[in-house]
Amino acid sequence: MDGCLYARSTYIDYIVIISYIIGFLFLGRLFKDNKDSKDYFLGGKSFGWFPLSLSTIATQLSAISFISAPAFVGLKQGGGMMWLTYEFAVPLAMLFLMVFLIPPMYKAGIVSVYAYLEKRFSSSTRVLVSAVFQVSRAFGTSVMIYTVALILTSVMDFPMWQTILIIGVVTLIYSYQGGMKAVVYGDMIQMIILLMGIVICLFAGIHYIGGWDEFIANIDRSRLTAVNFKSMGLQKGDEFGFFPMLIGGFFLYASYYGTDQSQVQRLFSAQDMGTVKKTLLFNGLLRFPITFVYCVMGLVIGTLALTQTEFMQSVPTDKPDLMIPIFIRDYLPHGIIGILMVAIFSAAMSSLSSAINSLSAATVEDFFNRKKDLPNEKYMAYSKYAALFWGVVCIVLAFFTGDIAKTVIEAINKVGSVFYGPILATFIAAIAFKRVNAMGANIGLLSGVAVNVYLWLFVPAVFWFWWNAVGAIVTLLVGLIASFIIRQEQTLTEEQILEKSWDIDWGKAIILLVFFVAIVLLSVNVPNLF
Repeated sequence: MDGCLYARSTYIDYIVIISYIIGFLFLGRLFKDNKDSKDYFLGGKSFGWFPLSLSTIATQLSAISFISAPAFVGLKQGGGMMWLTYEFAVPLAMLFLMVFLIPPMYKAGIVSVYAYLEKRFSSSTRVLVSAVFQVSRAFGTSVMIYTVALILTSVMDFPMWQTILIIGVVTLIYSYQGGMKAVVYGDMIQMIILLMGIVICLFAGIHYIGGWDEFIANIDRSRLTAVNFKSMGLQKGDEFGFFPMLIGGFFLYASYYGTDQSQVQRLFSAQDMGTVKKTLLFNGLLRFPITFVYCVMGLVIGTLALTQTEFMQSVPTDKPDLMIPIFIRDYLPHGIIGILMVAIFSAAMSSLSSAINSLSAATVEDFFNRKKDLPNEKYMAYSKYAALFWGVVCIVLAFFTGDIAKTVIEAINKVGSVFYGPILATFIAAIAFKRVNAMGANIGLLSGVAVNVYLWLFVPAVFWFWWNAVGAIVTLLVGLIASFIIRQEQTLTEEQILEKSWDIDWGKAIILLVFFVAIVLLSVNVPNLF
């Protein structure tokens, strides 16, 4: 077994990986002629819905999703198909963004989503929220790089420092040169490679088990339950209930896709509002099928591990996330191994490229060009310096993340949920509540964050998905009360505040609502499908 367990990739795998790296360096060169901010950060507003949709999903379908989610479904203690409940709120969140949140911000013609908060409230609100985004996104991205590097190092002949540098430096170079065009089209390619990787692992796993019937005969049926209507997420260890995942998830995804610069910047890059709506529709429809496929892949490979002692013994009991990389290394032929290592690199690079471009956009727009007075030449110079700065920061932080990464990954998810709800509520107040003023908005935002921090520290029984909803509600209520008490002159007229789009595309709305019902019913019936 030792010879098989520690088998190293042949030159074929290295040729595949090196070809991939050279291709992405060429991609940066291809799109290096960016003339202004509209080109560098918004791709000249030239994108159609298809590349934008694949780019958005590629960023979400990270390397950690490709590796950790299947391990959770197939091998981790207490895991299973309940992972599907993460996706329930996505179609509803996309509908909310399509109808309410995105249209007024898209029409504002802004590069940084946080500029909208200054238009409506004050520069302090804009700078505060932008700073939170920049710090949390840089730190979260560095942990992702470290985690992927740790997994690749564990199963392949790549030293840790080389893996971090390959992911970081290559992504930095093509993002620095090509701006948003390189990011979006790079994400498209990476998404296709990643989907290929998932399908290859799925069918290879079924082959090594001995076929579909053998898989069904040996599957751990306790892992097939996906939906729990009884769990409310109000007791320790009581997670993945239908209602906390749906309600908390709605606020989380609406905030992430609608107020996080790394995601909204893609929507601002669309040709027109019709393209934005198609992008949101496609994203709302495609995420669940992809998640379902890699969850089934996790079931298949987890079943293979349970039926083959050597495979199970090769996966450390304290590191179930190594299940997929070890399967790739020990069961697949060379060349295919290289393609799948490229798939893992792709997922990591997609997340990093989005982070670099959005961080540099937020830095330049929210801190250096708030008054729109930077000459174009200086603006482009600042933009590239900012991209270089954030790329280096993410790479350097990845080296120092170290052994705390296992606990930090969960902490980063919780930190996001501390802020997502309050930030979303601040944008909702800006668009829908004319009586909320700048002081009220700031007090509401800080109050919502404070309540979530209190829940984290002193009420650990409350599942952290609930924080997204609680923080949003507290922020809105406190913002309204504080604005009523503290009178402040508005920076915009009532007509400007209320200028928003309620132009509901009923066709798309019905599709998303029907799809929501369909994925819930499918998930409830997962045990009957196997």
